[in-house]
Amino acid sequence: MENRAAAGIAFITAGIFCISINDMLIKELSGGYPLHQMVFVRSLIGLGFSLIFVQLEGGFSILRTRQPWLHAFRGLLLVAANMTYFAALAALPLADATALFFVAPLFITVLSIPILGEKVGPLRMGAVLVGFAGVVLMQRPWAGREALEVSRIVLLLPVFSALLYATNQLMTRRLGATTKASALSVYIQGTFIIVSTLFWLVAGDGRFAEGVESASVVFLLRAWVWPQGSDWLYFVGLGLNAAVIGYALSAAYRSADAATIAPFEYIGLPLAVFWGFVIFDTLPGWEVWIGMALIMGSGLFVFLRERQLSRRIARGQVKLR
Repeated sequence: MENRAAAGIAFITAGIFCISINDMLIKELSGGYPLHQMVFVRSLIGLGFSLIFVQLEGGFSILRTRQPWLHAFRGLLLVAANMTYFAALAALPLADATALFFVAPLFITVLSIPILGEKVGPLRMGAVLVGFAGVVLMQRPWAGREALEVSRIVLLLPVFSALLYATNQLMTRRLGATTKASALSVYIQGTFIIVSTLFWLVAGDGRFAEGVESASVVFLLRAWVWPQGSDWLYFVGLGLNAAVIGYALSAAYRSADAATIAPFEYIGLPLAVFWGFVIFDTLPGWEVWIGMALIMGSGLFVFLRERQLSRRIARGQVKLR
């Protein structure tokens, strides 16, 4: 498959911007609606837009696949990544949750070795370790439970979500060799609709949220509520974002190497700080600032090293460092 780095970077930039809008909207609605309701409405609207993209890329025939189980597994990975991340988002400041989630590009770099067979030298692996050090710092291992304000499990949810997301994106790279981006997006939206419908059938009346104190658990299990007033606009915005995100991310990882694309996801960090300050009037603590700097610095180093090695390979110097 042709490596179109410029197109991949453009797609990932658009996708991450829409993700920042998506996160802001979901956090804004998290106090009154359950996550599975938002996911259902968002994905239903997103599916409609995705089917339009399918028509533009070749018609419904491109939805046929010889690997339905791999696509289903990829969809479930992304569903689990979203559920764990948004559960954390209900309890954590937007910038904190986003910063912890942005260990995902580091996971992508590491997992690209066994999954895609890509080569990552010791310098890039060292940079990855620096990034993980930033994650540990943001976990504040020295702080007691009272100082944290949330449980350790909630703090780890974005990191676990990042691992699931990284695996999903590497599968996108592999499956994208034979599947159009719009078809990949349709499969994802369909998986979200099925899973959120199952959530509604089991927990849609809110009985499992009764007496629960954890904001994250309540967000997952509270009863469905008919959207009030202008909240419908938020739901429509979520749906439109879902379509753009699904298409843009799939197209990005179809177009270029994972190690080239992944660092550009870091633009989501300053965007999260921006929305957190403008909408929710919060700014990160010093640990998060330093952690973000370590993660962004390591990611940029990995990216620059990848570009340098690509030039060497083009000149016939294939030794990796």
